[in-house]
Amino acid sequence: MYRQSAMFLQSTHFGRIAAMANGRVPYDKAAVIANAGLVAMVSQLPWNGASAPGTEGGKAKPEIWKDPAKFKETSDKLMSETGKLLMVAKAGDLDALKAAVGSVGDTCKFCHDTFLAK
Repeated sequence: MYRQSAMFLQSTHFGRIAAMANGRVPYDKAAVIANAGLVAMVSQLPWNGASAPGTEGGKAKPEIWKDPAKFKETSDKLMSETGKLLMVAKAGDLDALKAAVGSVGDTCKFCHDTFLAK
């Protein structure tokens, strides 16, 4: 439940940023910064603890527990990309924000394709 809750928070706040970066809603620098801060913070949660033996189930594929090194590598990449997203958000460059949203989105997609049961 913890893992699913963290993913829900990330998805919600990242979706708000993506909507502004893609022009679906008006760009608001302060809102982008606030949401990027939350996304970066949630990405720092202790994923090893949230995916340790005994936490199996939910929508996660067994590959998380069969290949924990790959899952850790993916979660480390997410932390890096969301940190970059926050830096870009603070700079206020909309084109750079679009690129950062794409990078975070690609990282999310890879993790979902690899570790999320459909």
